[in-house]
Amino acid sequence: MNIADTFVRKPVKFISEVRQELYKVNWSTRQEVLSSTLVVIASTFLVAVFIGTVDMLFSKILSVVFR
Repeated sequence: MNIADTFVRKPVKFISEVRQELYKVNWSTRQEVLSSTLVVIASTFLVAVFIGTVDMLFSKILSVVFR
């Protein structure tokens, strides 16, 4: 096997193996993806509101303390 064969065979073998592995993947359904996305968006929004509220509260407290 010469070097030119190595540069051709290895990438071809790699791509072939990747395709074989992708057939084994248990893909999520569209509904599962949408549900998970909504949960992530809602959770992110709730955490942002919580952090914003705590930040405002601490800002008020610190402004009173250092006034």
